[in-house]
Amino acid sequence: MAGAVPGLGALFRPRAVALLGSGDGRDAVVAWALGRGARVYAVRGEAAAGVRPAASVAELPEDVDLAVVLGGDPLPVLRQLADAKVPLAVALGPSATTDRLRGGATRVLGPTDADQFQPLRDDLPGPGLAVVAPSGPAGRHLYALQELGVRVSHWAVTGGEADLTAADLLAYCAEQPGVGAVALHLGALRDAPALLRAADHAARHGVPVVALAAPADPATAPVLDAALRQHGVVPVGSPDQLRDTAVLLARARPPRADGIAVYDDGSTGAAAPFAALARAAGLPAEARPGAPLEALLADPDTGLVVCPVPAAHPPHTDLLARALADAAETTDKTVCVVWGSPDGTEPAYRTTLLGSSRLVVFRSTANCVAALAAYAAHHRRAPGHRSPYEEAPEAPSPSARKARPLLRPGHRLSEHAAKQLLRAYGIRVPREQLVTSAAAAVRAAAQIGYPVVLKASAPQLSRRAELGLVRVGVNSASQVRDTYRDLAEIARYDRVDLDGVLVCQMVERGAELSVRVGHDPLFGPTVTLGAGGALAEVVADTAVRVPPFGEREARSMLDELRLRRLLDGTGGGPPLDADALVEAVLRVQRIALELGGELAELAVDPLVVRERGQGAAALGAHALCRPATPA
Repeated sequence: MAGAVPGLGALFRPRAVALLGSGDGRDAVVAWALGRGARVYAVRGEAAAGVRPAASVAELPEDVDLAVVLGGDPLPVLRQLADAKVPLAVALGPSATTDRLRGGATRVLGPTDADQFQPLRDDLPGPGLAVVAPSGPAGRHLYALQELGVRVSHWAVTGGEADLTAADLLAYCAEQPGVGAVALHLGALRDAPALLRAADHAARHGVPVVALAAPADPATAPVLDAALRQHGVVPVGSPDQLRDTAVLLARARPPRADGIAVYDDGSTGAAAPFAALARAAGLPAEARPGAPLEALLADPDTGLVVCPVPAAHPPHTDLLARALADAAETTDKTVCVVWGSPDGTEPAYRTTLLGSSRLVVFRSTANCVAALAAYAAHHRRAPGHRSPYEEAPEAPSPSARKARPLLRPGHRLSEHAAKQLLRAYGIRVPREQLVTSAAAAVRAAAQIGYPVVLKASAPQLSRRAELGLVRVGVNSASQVRDTYRDLAEIARYDRVDLDGVLVCQMVERGAELSVRVGHDPLFGPTVTLGAGGALAEVVADTAVRVPPFGEREARSMLDELRLRRLLDGTGGGPPLDADALVEAVLRVQRIALELGGELAELAVDPLVVRERGQGAAALGAHALCRPATPA
């Protein structure tokens, strides 16, 4: 985190609670506070059992660490609480002053509802699941996990997030002992960059985070998903996947081997179909029907055991459930069960399986497979997690000082100016000169060396190739002279106001990719790697990240592309220079970090990646600058 993680312990186990106002939820707050062992004071409120009176905020005891404002405008009360040094407050009910609750000495959760004060069970063993949700109904399916034997260690309903946000709650929960994972049901994101920093904080503490997010603008969903993943979060697509995946990650230790043994006792035939589904999801699963459980758990190639039980058949499945629960107690490997009976009231399920704090129990084969895939992916990434914020540069680079004078607020840069920007950041571009006469074009070609490429140049020029304004493989002075005149004539005919013609070094072709800087409304600058040149018109193949990120994340972008096979030389071609491509991505990212606030977009397209050891070069580029910000 950029700053200190707020101390939020009183939201979950306060010493003393002050009630202010008389709105809805008062009884729930009192019952919750007394159940947590706290003293309760009512400021000018009605007397009730267990509630002590207080004439004013100023007369509250010094150890009151949580205040609950019941309805009305909380702002005047919050000023009094700040003067009394009460560190935390919860605002219940709607508030018209939400934008003014932030930044005070008393930190505020809400405005939220009385579901924040649902009691939590203290009698359940096993690692705890911390739940952060925007409302009580949104998190109800997670709160109800307690009925299935899963300990909910923390329960937070963020509400309107006028002050404290989901990011604050996530960062706090990640530091608490006994938290096995955090289940994060996201509402509207108030501060997306802060959420990423909190996720990184959790990753550095080794606490898995599973998130369900539904952004208001579906177009931002791919960026949100990628940003969460690169900061160690496991994104899921539905509430039931959030529940099942979070429970698995909370209870399951990191695997000591990759193999998944799918067990049945030989009576159901369920192991083989489940293993086939798991393999289709990319998991190394093997059906092991009839093998002794002890042998499967002792196998060094097995990291996890799954037993699908399609239907209940007492007493046989009673004995099977007991054997699974006993086996889970004797091993540090994870044992999962898929209980397929639609009833769900059988003692084997309700008592034996759910009564074990070591088993992970699913009701759906699909959810189990999805959770296992997320578990495997998380533990592949987690050991190598390095915080991008610790490596991100704090001061502008010399490159930024060279590049910034090239920017023209509100204008589109010519290709030549965009390439100068790239060159300032050490991105390789072909030798080229911008000329304004045929004679100058001939001189430039002689200096660059034949053959050359001639391109018409203008900031607003689009569809250049379609208009015939690019010529490749020009081999002599006479061809250069004639080509220059042709390009100028076409431009006049099509009313294109040229700033000149680029005479460019001709680069041996390779794989054409693109690297782009864009702007996401939630996260700001983004970097996208994908197909480039003509290939981009027929192949939709991209990977996106939110800066800052390091080399490991840049390489993972390559691995997401179907074009990765080209880089590896699949199909008979030579291996290409993946290292040079990664370096180019990281240099473009530096542009995004330092100039992203001034660039609306930047495209390096095509970026030609040549054979291994021969590098990559930006054959084309364009940039659009943001309008100047009013003083």
